[in-house]
Amino acid sequence: MSVLPDLHVHYVQACQNLSQPENPFIAHVLQEADKNDEISTKGITLKLAGNNHLVPVPRVTDDDLGVLVSVLGQAAFVTGLDLAYNLLTDAGAKTMATFLQENSALQYLNLMFNDIGTSGAELIAAALHSNQSLLHLRMTGNKIGNQGGMFFASMLKINSILEKLDLGDCDVGLQCLVATAVALTQNKSLKAINLNRPLLFSPQEETTVHIARMLRNNSSLVELHLGKHEMKNFGVKRLCEALYANSSLRYLDLSCNNIICDGAKFLGELLKRNQTLQILDLNANRIEDVGAVYLSEVLGTRNKGLRALSIVSNNITGEGLVALAQAMHSNMTLSHIYIWGNKFDRSTCEAFSELIMVGRLQPDCTDVAPYEVDGEPFLAEQSHGLGRHRYWAPRCAAVAPGAANASLEILAGSEY
Repeated sequence: MSVLPDLHVHYVQACQNLSQPENPFIAHVLQEADKNDEISTKGITLKLAGNNHLVPVPRVTDDDLGVLVSVLGQAAFVTGLDLAYNLLTDAGAKTMATFLQENSALQYLNLMFNDIGTSGAELIAAALHSNQSLLHLRMTGNKIGNQGGMFFASMLKINSILEKLDLGDCDVGLQCLVATAVALTQNKSLKAINLNRPLLFSPQEETTVHIARMLRNNSSLVELHLGKHEMKNFGVKRLCEALYANSSLRYLDLSCNNIICDGAKFLGELLKRNQTLQILDLNANRIEDVGAVYLSEVLGTRNKGLRALSIVSNNITGEGLVALAQAMHSNMTLSHIYIWGNKFDRSTCEAFSELIMVGRLQPDCTDVAPYEVDGEPFLAEQSHGLGRHRYWAPRCAAVAPGAANASLEILAGSEY
């Protein structure tokens, strides 16, 4: 049952009843929410993130969270809760776990970059065994460790509701990644998972082999982030072989790995056979000109499925960059390309300036902007990219999702 949108009044009363001082930041957000005329019909996300404020705000503590969830217990119109960059610990995780077990309305929960550890992760994962509403959970940056990640891997064997799970930068290890891959061979509901930056101490790429094996059998996963896995050509080859027959994955993030030109050739062979993949992130690898030219040949003649490609910081010179620009003239499907951090020469600047000038490449679909000095063409950096809003989001929707973070366009986020 949903109460009328008097969240601020209920919050003040709850603070008095629990002898807890009011948090002015929470009070302000609830006051603004009460002014929303559509709150009771469409539902809202309470944005209580502790960062991204021009004026510093008092961050949400465990005690503040206890009061807040007591207010939200009957507020079914609150379908999202953004608590990123606050001061929540395992005690706050316990409060949130209880709330998740009792609440049947919350669809989006962002807990990224708090101070939740292994025991807090265990409680939240256990709550999701029975929760029937949460679709999107972000745990990014909480140091839950390998054991904490194992609790979420076990949860994925039971939960059939969750669609997006973010465990990036959580210090998970080899056992967690293997257990997660095994769980996803059975799980049919999860559509997106972020496993960026695990703590791996073996050069054998066992985790990539297990993830590749999972991709052969999983038909529901749409988005997969494997950044900072120390992945080499061996791992890329195994992933590509698994994706030849995969018809569900649309977003593959291989950023910040050790992929060189041979790995780019494996990806090129994949793009010849797989027309389902729409977004490929190779940011901060080292495919160089050989890899870029090979990808350009495939994109120019054989692949009409890829929509977005990031080759930022790959030690590519004019030869490879111009080849990719030429491929865009024959491939009208590729709409987003990000190239900053490579070695631009005059031919590169001319090629991408032409793409933008003739309208083939929209300014908000790339990370460079053309300009001239004394008749010489140059490219300036723009703040665009596939992961632009991975760690923060503007308080107003100033940038279209397709330009800011392409995954949100393919897999609609429940936070908005």
